[in-house]
Amino acid sequence: MVMDAPARLQRAWEVLDSVPDPELPAVSLCDLGIVRDVRLAGAALQLLLTPTYSGCPATEVIAHDVLAAIDAAGLGPAQVQWQRAPAWSTDWITERGLARLHAHGIAPPGAVAAGNAVSLHFMPRAAALACPRCGSRQTQCLSAFGATACKALYRCLDCREPFEHFKPL
Repeated sequence: MVMDAPARLQRAWEVLDSVPDPELPAVSLCDLGIVRDVRLAGAALQLLLTPTYSGCPATEVIAHDVLAAIDAAGLGPAQVQWQRAPAWSTDWITERGLARLHAHGIAPPGAVAAGNAVSLHFMPRAAALACPRCGSRQTQCLSAFGATACKALYRCLDCREPFEHFKPL
């Protein structure tokens, strides 16, 4: 079945919304705001992606997964174009993405627009985060880095469970 251009673009968005982030499989690449645009460039789909940070080690896996999903849906040919400006921001995470992070046990970031941004290289601010497991604000930062550079490691002083916080960038 041949699709017209608007239907092909809509279907591509639907397919991309099902591609999980390789480091945070609880959320899709669309939920994280990594997928910036989908457009036609001649007969090919052009997939504009923005990495969460310039040194993200998952960019090759992301490009592979995106192209494989588009191909499996019969929407190819397609090409990935990395768009690094403007830089990715945690403000691009959708409400659904924030909820999925929380449900996965990761404290979601606050809004960067509210002056909450932190550097990937320094300790997060001392503001008390709510534990994603029990809701307590009696939490403590253990390390500026969790499993990835974009997350910090915390623990709850009430339920004693460790959790990661996605840093607002």
